[in-house]
Amino acid sequence: MNELSVNHLLGIKYIQPEDIELIFKTADHFKEVINRPIKKVPSLRDITIANLFFENSTRTKLSFELAEKRLSADVVNFSAAQSSVKKGETLIDTVNNILSMKVDMVVMRHPNPGAGVFLSKHIGASIINAGDGAHEHPTQALLDSYSIREKLGEVAGKNVVIVGDILHSRVALSNIFALQKQGANVKICGPKTLIPKHIEKLGVSVETNLRKALEWADVANMLRIQNERLDISYFPSTREYTQQYGVTKKLLNSLDKDIVIMHPGPINRGVEITSDVADSDQAIILNQVENGVAIRMAVIYLLASKIKQL
Repeated sequence: MNELSVNHLLGIKYIQPEDIELIFKTADHFKEVINRPIKKVPSLRDITIANLFFENSTRTKLSFELAEKRLSADVVNFSAAQSSVKKGETLIDTVNNILSMKVDMVVMRHPNPGAGVFLSKHIGASIINAGDGAHEHPTQALLDSYSIREKLGEVAGKNVVIVGDILHSRVALSNIFALQKQGANVKICGPKTLIPKHIEKLGVSVETNLRKALEWADVANMLRIQNERLDISYFPSTREYTQQYGVTKKLLNSLDKDIVIMHPGPINRGVEITSDVADSDQAIILNQVENGVAIRMAVIYLLASKIKQL
């Protein structure tokens, strides 16, 4: 398979295992490119990409922007906090105004789940979902799986536990879909109040005891406690959360195996993981950041090649 089965990356839910494989193969090539002295390729010289961020984001936005510039695309940045959206303009009007400037692709982060799907039905540009509410964050899940593959050789058959605030996490949902499509076993772990009801219907198992979850796992993906999304108190205190669900070096050393520690960032050091875990050889957090640029380059490049055919 040389091209994606989709014209947009709206969520992992909508893509095939073959798409994931193609994105990874393409990312392998771009990873080699970004480690050269000259990190740019002229692949997308004739493509214009608009980054529309209706929610604050530093790392994802930077990663996308870097990926776009490495591919030589023209980039337009749009931050909704300072925009006409504040004046009551609708999403479609905002995007159509941007598209009338002849934009080929839109990378969008939006607080409402399904915003990308909605938009894809109304506009002609290719859309990449950079996070929609607590729904999906497909490029994060792809870079997470890619990082596991790089560290452990393959994703199939591996035991991956996702720890923390599953309820508010778009990273968790996208990761569950991506890992299962590649044949991994997925468990989630966290306080009962932060685990969605009926999550087992997605084919994952639930474990509320962190130690048991880590004894089972090859990889632990530690999610950030998103204080900005916690409108009510889901656990007594951060300190109590850390005592039950924080990973320390002492805990890792007490397991009879080395497990891989991941974190989508930004890390609350001392909450989800201690500094000595974040900075240890078992953590692949900085690899995830580096792989994020290669994965986003791959996704943009593959979707752009479909635009060129239209």
